[in-house]
Amino acid sequence: MGEGEKTRLVAWSRELRRVHERLREALRVTQQAVADGEPAEPATRDLLLFCHGFCTALTAHHEGEDRDLFPAIAEQHPELRETLRYLRQDHSMIEHLLGGLQAAVTRAASPAELDRHLEGVAAIMESHFRYEERQLLAVLETLALDADPDAVLGPL
Repeated sequence: MGEGEKTRLVAWSRELRRVHERLREALRVTQQAVADGEPAEPATRDLLLFCHGFCTALTAHHEGEDRDLFPAIAEQHPELRETLRYLRQDHSMIEHLLGGLQAAVTRAASPAELDRHLEGVAAIMESHFRYEERQLLAVLETLALDADPDAVLGPL
């Protein structure tokens, strides 16, 4: 295997870490927008933009994993199918929580309610990311998947 190919293969673990860190930062920015919002008008333009951007990015990340990354892992590492099933369940739960957050932002919920929604998303997202990294980073260092990382893991 040439050096360029090894670099391409190892890049999947780095790309996953990079995307997770950017999603963590997007969540922090969204939480700060809620904390900085005026109590009388929590659904400010900035908050709507931050929430929409964060929710869209996290959803795109999970959809790409489900569509491209997890099938490639399952094919090359069938022993991880149960782990991948668990991660897909997390994706479904996070999507449900994001729907609740988006509905709360749309109806101009109070900052306290928005914060509760964000805390719920943050808790499951962080648990999910840590589990995913523990279970998959070593596999991703050798995964043969010829695809654009932004298409598979979501652009950020």
